[in-house]
Amino acid sequence: MSQKFVITIGRSYGSGGRAIGRMLSEQLGVPLYDRELFYKASEDSGVNLELFRKLDEKVRKGFFDPPTHRYIGDMIPPESAAFVSDENIFNLQAKTIEQLAEQESCIIVGRCADYILRNREDVVSAFIWAPMTDCVHRIMDIYNLSERDAEKQIKKVNKHRSEYYRYYTCREWNDYRNYTLCLNSAELGFEQTAEMIKKCVELKLGIQL
Repeated sequence: MSQKFVITIGRSYGSGGRAIGRMLSEQLGVPLYDRELFYKASEDSGVNLELFRKLDEKVRKGFFDPPTHRYIGDMIPPESAAFVSDENIFNLQAKTIEQLAEQESCIIVGRCADYILRNREDVVSAFIWAPMTDCVHRIMDIYNLSERDAEKQIKKVNKHRSEYYRYYTCREWNDYRNYTLCLNSAELGFEQTAEMIKKCVELKLGIQL
């Protein structure tokens, strides 16, 4: 396996998207970047790590209407007062995503990576979802929550992810047209979902994984 590839994974909360990404990472022997992006972006930019954590896949209240900050690769210089603005924190993280895609095969979870890397030929973008009932049961099991609290948490996280995606891409997060493939992890199971993504990479890029 010599040809480089990048897999981006968008996911609804409770669908197991990160677990499936980790499964792929282990099977393919390539790094997975999820929250690891905070550390890399902070190291690359010199900006405090907590700023990346605070704004992770969230848009602060009042920022998300209308969506005007479509990412186009511009960077705000360090001497500007806006260097640590919410928008530039996104820019800095996006730049890290672009650099990772240029340097190595990897898997990137969330953070609008599908949009940021949309013009690259070596990218397969997947959106993983599951029916609410399945997501609720999974979140109940993981966090020991009641059914009501699990559903409330799922709706809250998905709302944050949707607003974040819309603000920085001017697209809808769960629109199938944004992705190479969309997969129901509850129907397929985690292993088969990972296998479908692998097959898509092989078919699109003409490589054997």
